[in-house]
Amino acid sequence: MHLRRSLALLSGALLLAAPLSSCGFDQATNRVNTIAAGANDRDESVDVLGAVVVSGEEGSGTFIASFVNNSTTEPAAVEGLEAQDPESAQVVDFSPVELDPNSLVNLAQDDQGFTVEGEFGAGDVLPMVVQLSGGDSVELEVPVVPNCREWEGLDGTISECEVAEPVGEH
Repeated sequence: MHLRRSLALLSGALLLAAPLSSCGFDQATNRVNTIAAGANDRDESVDVLGAVVVSGEEGSGTFIASFVNNSTTEPAAVEGLEAQDPESAQVVDFSPVELDPNSLVNLAQDDQGFTVEGEFGAGDVLPMVVQLSGGDSVELEVPVVPNCREWEGLDGTISECEVAEPVGEH
């Protein structure tokens, strides 16, 4: 009888402690969590990170993103960029982006962004497709952001940054 009681107490203690343990898979601390205004995709051999269209005026903007080649041995390339709805937006000056193995290219540096024109403005979201070498493609919901704050000057235009006043303050 004494053995059964000890076994019951041990089982009860283990049952109570189980929810407190950190056992399991796919814990939140093991997942990538990018909190940013731009669109991100890490599903292909090339990561597309922080994709935005910076717009200083209605109907025009500059596509900005970072591309990361995850292969440590093979080069890659971004071979195309297009809007999923050509009536709302068109990329007018795309040129391929070559990526060395295990490298990053940030379009925000050295004015490497691509001009986008169409029926959009800051606050809109443009469905876009990034074509990668090897036939892979990445579909993104790319936000259109104003040409101010951290994106100031990335559209190549000078524009006033309009900041909304907080509600309730005079």
